[in-house]
Amino acid sequence: MQKVMIVGAGNGGTAILKILLESDILSVAAVIDIDQNAPGIKLASRFDILTATDWSAVLDDTYDLVIDVTGSQEVFLKLRQTAVNRTALIPGSVAFIIAKLLEEKEMLIGKLQAESVKWDLIFNSTDDGMIVVDDEEKIIFFNKSAERMTGYSRKEAIGKNIVKVIETSRLPQVLTQKRIEANQEQVLANGRKIITTRIPMLGENGEVYGAFAVFKDITQVVDLAEEITNLKEIQTMLQAIIQSSDDAISVVDEMGHGILINPAYTRITGLTEEEVIGKPATTDIYEGESMHMQVLQTRRAVRGTNMRVGPGKREVIVNVAPIIVDGRLKGSVGVIHDMSEIQQLNQELNRARQIIRTLEAKYSFEDIIGISDEMALAIDQGMLSAKTPATVLLRGESGTGKELFAHAIHNASDRKFNKFIRVNCAALSESLLESELFGYEEGAFSGAKRGGKRGLFEEANNGSIFLDEIGELTPSTQAKLLRVLQENEILRVGGTKAVPINVRVIAATNVNLEKAIVSGSFREDLYFRLNRMPIHISPLRKRKEDIPALSEHLIQKLNQEYGRSIEGITPMALQKLTMYEWPGNVRELENILGRAIIFMKLSETMIDEQHIPEFLQDNEQDGGHVKVPLINKDLSGKPLSLMMDNYERSIIKQKMEEHKGNKTAAARSLGISVRNLYYKLEKYNLETIGMQ
Repeated sequence: MQKVMIVGAGNGGTAILKILLESDILSVAAVIDIDQNAPGIKLASRFDILTATDWSAVLDDTYDLVIDVTGSQEVFLKLRQTAVNRTALIPGSVAFIIAKLLEEKEMLIGKLQAESVKWDLIFNSTDDGMIVVDDEEKIIFFNKSAERMTGYSRKEAIGKNIVKVIETSRLPQVLTQKRIEANQEQVLANGRKIITTRIPMLGENGEVYGAFAVFKDITQVVDLAEEITNLKEIQTMLQAIIQSSDDAISVVDEMGHGILINPAYTRITGLTEEEVIGKPATTDIYEGESMHMQVLQTRRAVRGTNMRVGPGKREVIVNVAPIIVDGRLKGSVGVIHDMSEIQQLNQELNRARQIIRTLEAKYSFEDIIGISDEMALAIDQGMLSAKTPATVLLRGESGTGKELFAHAIHNASDRKFNKFIRVNCAALSESLLESELFGYEEGAFSGAKRGGKRGLFEEANNGSIFLDEIGELTPSTQAKLLRVLQENEILRVGGTKAVPINVRVIAATNVNLEKAIVSGSFREDLYFRLNRMPIHISPLRKRKEDIPALSEHLIQKLNQEYGRSIEGITPMALQKLTMYEWPGNVRELENILGRAIIFMKLSETMIDEQHIPEFLQDNEQDGGHVKVPLINKDLSGKPLSLMMDNYERSIIKQKMEEHKGNKTAAARSLGISVRNLYYKLEKYNLETIGMQ
């Protein structure tokens, strides 16, 4: 590399210094100027280049080139006299010409840069993506819209082969074929749909310099077109469903004039479209008031109203609901059920009940999850009781799994191949419970079937009968049950002849029977008969070490029900679960885990602490004491179901107010169907929430 000295550090010398600093063959070793504040002196100092005021003190035979930029003839002559033969001297006039050329070069470069910035702004501000490749298929231009659509940054794309960035690009084919491809559809790797035009860049003689593509994102347009198509398909499907329904359907507008009926409507009422469409909603009424008009006036649904319709005076049951779109009443829709069809359904329901009663018990002791000492003791007692014919009394709070134990005891006994009958004593009225348990003779009461009916005890003969909520039995039914346990025989309602039976009784209660005996609501002799083999199932709050195993088991069960593949639950989520007191026991735990899975994203595989409902987290912050938010303090001491209904009502009311009465948006935010939301709004009398 040749060693250079610059004499004169004004504008010309500075310009020459700048150009030489970029040279790979010339190295500036010294810059000389009598003015130490000259711009060239300052620039040289920044690059650790020797500076001086007297060139004669610095110049020696090691310098290969001296550039005089002083413009002084005297300085030039002295330099020529002093310089040795190996040192080349460039006179000032030549230096000035070079400096001028360099200044013009810098000015042209500045203009080019400004022009380049302008075109970059133009190309980057357009909504269309632009990509340019050279003749070797390498990307040399990549604007911001291309970044947005492809997901690659300009830094990542520049210099790469086009197919490394866009695998499906046809720019290589355009380079080869030298043909324009206009308005071609293409799908990018990220799923975006684009419409693109590809153009080769050719010289005067047809040589290829490169190619460029201009493309527009049409994903939203295509999606919108698909949505319109889907809406038309949905409309066609709904029309087909309405027309094919066996239920009569009629729709009226907000003025109460008919706008739609289906064939079943004509079949049931005997009225044609010409007699209904455009006519008042009272046209089809033979007996009773128009439910359509009532719903339009009150904006509240009407269900289960008995009426007679049409010329044939057909006896029907009518359900009518308002049609509300974005808070505005648009009309109402009515569904008419023929009573004859309902009677047929009742017969089928009774038949289904008979079939259900013959079902075998579903669970065994292997299905009971628990590692705590309390649960291990209960399981041991249950397995022991299964080997004896003694009556078993399962005691524990609601949701602890008493019915699960009843199934398991039956399946572990020698009666497992016979029937297992389940009865919820609290779900039936006294008169109905007695006839269901013991049966009745023909003519025992009004409406009794011809030939009488076998009771549940008779159906369970040689098997087991599970009497849940036995503490709710009335005194008269308790007396008859005591006779069954003492004499092993039953007496049908209205009958006089005892029927011998061999039934294993498994009873369950969450009531304190001892207190019930003191208060006189439960017979002491029946208590002693039932309490021969008592099994106490501890509440979940007293065996929290079972929560991890229970959670894993319930998650697998819920995966099958919801079609999910949740792998498990994180330690932090388990910690939150164990901090809660679980007033609803295992049933509540299943509810909480099910709710968490429903609201989890499809990409999530573990239940984490953020999936746990807020009231569990509040409970943790409250030191582990039960704390239920949004429950009215006036409800303290009320049943859990009432408190949960109040909690659900508050949530729904809040969402409806947030979405200003938009039921579709509210249902979406709650993760339920619009139909389910309508049901809950009617249940909690919230139909007008959010309406203007």
